[in-house]
Amino acid sequence: MTRPATHIFRLLKWGRILARHGALRAIEADRNTPPQVKRLCRIARIGTRQPKVPDYAGAFRAIGPAAIKLGQTLATRPDIIGEEATRNLLSLQDQLPPAPFDLVYAQIDSSLNKPAAELFEYIDPVPVGAASIAQVHRARTTEGTDVAVKVLRPGIREQFARDIETYEWAAAHLEALGGEAARLRPQLVIANLKRWTLRELDLRREAASASELKDAMVAVDGYMIPTIDWDRTSGRVLTLEWVDGVKIADIDALKAAGHDLNKMAEKLVLTFLRQAISEGFFHADMHQGNLFVRADGTIVAIDFGIMGRINRQARFWLAEILYGLTTGNYKRVAEIHFEAQYVPSYHNVDEFATALRAVGEPTRGKPVSELSVGQMLDSLFAITRDFDMQTQPHLLLLQKTMVMVEGIATSLNPSINMWDVAAPYVREWIRGELGPEAMLADGIRKQAETLQMIPDLIRRLDEQLPRKGGAPEPPPLPPVQLIWERNGTGNGWRYMIVALLAGAIGAVGMWVVGFS
Repeated sequence: MTRPATHIFRLLKWGRILARHGALRAIEADRNTPPQVKRLCRIARIGTRQPKVPDYAGAFRAIGPAAIKLGQTLATRPDIIGEEATRNLLSLQDQLPPAPFDLVYAQIDSSLNKPAAELFEYIDPVPVGAASIAQVHRARTTEGTDVAVKVLRPGIREQFARDIETYEWAAAHLEALGGEAARLRPQLVIANLKRWTLRELDLRREAASASELKDAMVAVDGYMIPTIDWDRTSGRVLTLEWVDGVKIADIDALKAAGHDLNKMAEKLVLTFLRQAISEGFFHADMHQGNLFVRADGTIVAIDFGIMGRINRQARFWLAEILYGLTTGNYKRVAEIHFEAQYVPSYHNVDEFATALRAVGEPTRGKPVSELSVGQMLDSLFAITRDFDMQTQPHLLLLQKTMVMVEGIATSLNPSINMWDVAAPYVREWIRGELGPEAMLADGIRKQAETLQMIPDLIRRLDEQLPRKGGAPEPPPLPPVQLIWERNGTGNGWRYMIVALLAGAIGAVGMWVVGFS
């Protein structure tokens, strides 16, 4: 087990990096920041030259790959980091200098069921992309097929494991401070981040996700998932169909090719809704670098290391919330939050509906170009604070992806109205899933299942009531011994002072790395 001193050293090093990028000012100015954290922020920036404009994205890149992933997730939380930091972190691209090709080739050669020379006729030593976890090379198989070969960076699994362990240690100390820090549930946030990164670090999981999404989207015209070459895929190497196309971020090239950008923006939004609401399985890394457009206008998605899942009940609630916001039915939206137990029952549902109206009404019917998404989200999350709503880690990927999709759609069509595009689809899905015919069919099916389950239901009645909320059961958290709970003997006041200082340093480290 890693010693507390090692965690403290890492956190102090990361804190100094953040200080040099001017990323500590917002923490010091935030009224929710614990006093001891503010004091240590001042200590961390002693002797540093801070830029006038904070560069949060640059700080996360300098800290390392795990911080890049965390920064991309935090870009969806303006309530924690502020609108300025949100805008900056949305520009955080997962691009790093490539690893030496000889190390990459050696990994390919040792990770597949045959030597690389027997599987590939040619592998381009210059990567087409190099991210924090892996890099991609164009290649040709011995059968003459052009493919893309994705290879994990050498040593990346070990580096992620070290960083995540320190995140867990610091999150436990931060949450132990109570108050706003406890409401944000940093331990669960880091637990989810750990699960996401572990999936990315196993390229067989990514291949399986791509295959599953391809099957789910096979009937959707104008959207494509590349085919996986399973014979050339392992935990460290992923081989898939090569895609020729224009990056969706290259607006000038798309216009020159004659594509209808308005239709493309709508297609992107509707495709995301199809994945999230209809399938409950969505591409959760849908940034501009992972979307291409072929000559026929087909949108091609790549990089399936981060995928999101939403269970059936949560999808019902999500669809009703989206539709309620588009139609102004704030009472129903409020009721759903109480049914899902996102809002504690001691609050008043009508008061919550009024608070939602205050956020929703100013945005209805307006194009995105006339709205500040950051301000709207900030207002929405302020409501969550007022009504004691805890962070829902299982929805963080959904929030992150929605921000990404909206950003890309707006770049294609600045006047797009996201609500107007989404409303017809959501309305039809709700009717199909919750309408009279669907409810009748579902009722018959459930009655048959219930008859078979009666003996078990009687035995487990205590587990069936009360009805569980929308959030899944939280994952088990790693045991972390708080540094101030360690049993020191014979050290007296000296140990107490060191313990208190170390605990405060751990708190500021997590606050800096996780919420700055």
